[in-house]
Amino acid sequence: MPGDRVFTTTTTNNQNLHTDERTPKVKRENCGGVEGREWGQSPVGLTRLSGSNTIKRFARVVQANGVQANGDPIDACRREDTLRMDLYMTVLRPLLFSGFNADPEWLHNRSLALLEALDREQQETPTDRLVDFVARACTWRDRRLAQTLWGLEFPNPLGLAAGFDKDGVAAGFWQYLGFGAAELGTVTAQAQPGNPSPRLFRLPRDRAVLNRMGFNNQGSAALRDRLAQRRVKPTIPIGINLGKSKATPLEQAADDYLTSFRRLYDWGDYFAVNVSSPNTPGLRSLQDREPLSRILATLQQANPDRKPLLVKIAPDLSWEAIATVVELARTYELAGIIATNTTIRRDRLQTQIVRTTGQAVAAEAGGISGAPLGDRATAVVRFLWQQTGGTLPIIGVGGIFTATDAWEKIAAGASLLQLYTGWVYGGPLSAKRILSGLSARLQVAGYANLSDAVGCEASA
Repeated sequence: MPGDRVFTTTTTNNQNLHTDERTPKVKRENCGGVEGREWGQSPVGLTRLSGSNTIKRFARVVQANGVQANGDPIDACRREDTLRMDLYMTVLRPLLFSGFNADPEWLHNRSLALLEALDREQQETPTDRLVDFVARACTWRDRRLAQTLWGLEFPNPLGLAAGFDKDGVAAGFWQYLGFGAAELGTVTAQAQPGNPSPRLFRLPRDRAVLNRMGFNNQGSAALRDRLAQRRVKPTIPIGINLGKSKATPLEQAADDYLTSFRRLYDWGDYFAVNVSSPNTPGLRSLQDREPLSRILATLQQANPDRKPLLVKIAPDLSWEAIATVVELARTYELAGIIATNTTIRRDRLQTQIVRTTGQAVAAEAGGISGAPLGDRATAVVRFLWQQTGGTLPIIGVGGIFTATDAWEKIAAGASLLQLYTGWVYGGPLSAKRILSGLSARLQVAGYANLSDAVGCEASA
């Protein structure tokens, strides 16, 4: 396996920059006598913005969405030397995680409200300088990281995992935060509130999140309408993660998934069948052969365009059960497998007591994501690659915080990756840090393209 060292790089050869039309474009600028840089020429170097209108508008958007910002931190964004520091990691995260003691779900919703406002802004003003500013800060472009899978062009392998933008409120903005794809949902046929609060907990000692959200979402009809009303289509692939409504009996699960699939068919570039969340009673039993066969057969019969259909599995399955999923993937001609969802195991946690509730973490219901999941998720990716001989694309999820984490999953057999908890802990520059590190990994390992590295250590 790769060592613990995280590689960084500075790209100086413009021919290595990815120029895919599906990625957002940003102009060169000359600000204050410093010539602007194209994206990708430095992992953290950003071009300064001239003038103060962008900064002022950013402050207004932030304040309008319930987040207080004083003049000094916002104005600091105009200085390149300050921008070289990741203020989220050094200032904002410690305040949010400890200083303010704010509820994680409230912060999540505030963050989404801000991103929704920015997404709306970029639809109304395509050449918006504020959007350009965010894109410059967060995006890394390198054509060696691009891949075409299922007829879809992924400008880089790092996607947003399902669960962050359940209702697609910021569907068009994730590309400006450096992601090469975004998976919306989990969405269900019926709108539902999810489980009672509190239901989202950070475990900082473990770099983990405990959640028992319970598929809270506005329903697949609302997501369809929101995507249909967009003025500008996202330029990265948009996946839609499908779940079962809590009120629907398990015996009727196939029809419930089908309802959402049909509603959203024209709006998803690919679809993921979520039968692995631990937070809906009985859902994980749908990973068994018979119920999963019914669901996959039902969806594929309603898939005339053969849109890519994947299944997302739990990390807690036995190897035999995972092999059964692989068999069904072949039978029903699935496009790939997403490995993995959250884990119900608690044995690798340092956290003993959840501060919010005062209860033992072992007694708290829900799934664990983040660093404790990393090794198991990578092992599942490797097993899937070995079982399929590398013929079935795998999306690796779980415990990705650094380029080293990402490389381990790619080397184990993942063609694509997804980020959730790593983004919560790492902040808006996470994607750029990880992708720039992957560029350096490719250089050091001697691979011309990322696709050449997939599964390079899967047989070890």
